[in-house]
Amino acid sequence: MNAFPRHAYVHVPFCRHRCGYCDFTLVAGRDDLVERYFAAVTAELRRVIQPLELDTLYLGGGTPSHLGPAGLERLVDLLHDRVRPAADAEVTVEANPLDVTADFVAAARECGTTRVSLGGQSLDAATLHALDRDHGPDDVRAAAGRLLDAGLVVSLDLMTAAPGQTLAGVEADLAAATALGVQHVSVYCLTWEKGTAFESARLRGELRPADESLERTMFETSIDRLEAAGFEHYEVSNFARPGFRCRHNEAYWDCRPWEAFGPGAARFDGRTRITNHRSTTTWLNKVLAGEPASGDIDAMTDEQAARERIVVGLRRRDGLDRAAFLAASGFTLDDLVGPAVARWVARGLATDAGGRVRLTRAGLLVSDALWADVLG
Repeated sequence: MNAFPRHAYVHVPFCRHRCGYCDFTLVAGRDDLVERYFAAVTAELRRVIQPLELDTLYLGGGTPSHLGPAGLERLVDLLHDRVRPAADAEVTVEANPLDVTADFVAAARECGTTRVSLGGQSLDAATLHALDRDHGPDDVRAAAGRLLDAGLVVSLDLMTAAPGQTLAGVEADLAAATALGVQHVSVYCLTWEKGTAFESARLRGELRPADESLERTMFETSIDRLEAAGFEHYEVSNFARPGFRCRHNEAYWDCRPWEAFGPGAARFDGRTRITNHRSTTTWLNKVLAGEPASGDIDAMTDEQAARERIVVGLRRRDGLDRAAFLAASGFTLDDLVGPAVARWVARGLATDAGGRVRLTRAGLLVSDALWADVLG
C-alpha cells in the first residue's frame, strides 16, 4: 500500500434470513461455517505485517450482530493483533433489531463500539412485511432505545419505494425515525438487483417497482423532512445531526486508503482496489488453503483515480474544492471535467462558486446519469 491505512472494514457474511431484495455477500442458515470464518479472518490478517492504528473500524455484513455477544467479542479480540482502533476511533457494528438484546449492547460497549448501524428499513409493519424483513416496528424501537440508553450513536437505515409503499407511508416512517432520537439516518431507494427473489418476482409480474416520479418525490420528501428535523443532508443517501457524520464512509469518499477482510470485502491503496471472492465458501477455502482469495483487481491510472475522486466527491453535499482536488489528485478539476461542469451549471444541476463545485438537489436526483461525463 502507498500509505498505512487508518481505516478498516471487516465483512461478516452470516444472516438468519436473506431478504428478497438482497444481493449482498452473505450466507443464511450456515452458522456451521462460523468457526471456519474466524480461522480464515485470523489467516487473512497475517498479510498486515505492521499493526495498524485505526481512525475507523467498520464491521459490516451480512449481519455482524448475528454472531451474538460472545461472537462479537471474539471477532474484535482476534482483530486486535493487527488492526487496533485508536482511543478516539469510530467503531461501527451493523445490527439486526432482533439481535439487539441487553447482552449484545453490553458486549458492544465492552468491545469499544461507538456506533451501531441498525437495519430497521421501516417502522411500518406492512412495509416490513413487503420487504421480507423478519422483525417488526416495535423491535426497531426497542433496539434503538437500548442502544441510545447505553450511550451509543445510532444510525438507522430506512428504505423507500418498497412494494406497495405510499408517500404517506414514507412520511410516517421519517416522523417515526426522528422521534426515536437517533443521530444518523440513511435513506435508500429499493433497487431490483439481478438474481434476487424480488427481481424474479418482478419478471413474473408478481411485484411491480414504484413509479419513477413517486420514487423522486419520496427522495425529495426524505430530504425535506429530515432537514426540518435538524439533520444535515451530507451525502446522497446519508443524513446526520451536527457532529454525527459517519467518519468511516467519509474516508471512502475522500479516497483514503483502507484495509478490508472477509468475503466480498474490498481494500484500497489510493490507486488499486482488490476485492475478495464474493462466495463465502470460496473465500473460506482459499484463505484456509493459503491461496490468494482476491476476485477482482481494479488498478487505476492516476487520471482514472482522479476521475473516481470526482464522482465520490460530488455525491457529497459539500461538493469538490478545486484547490483540495488538485492537491490530492495532481489534476485540475477543469482540465478533467470543465466543459461538463459548465453544462451542468447551465441546466441547473450544479453550482460553481469558483473555489467549489456542488451538485444542486436537482443534480443529486439524476447524479447517476452524470457520471458518464466524468468517467468517459
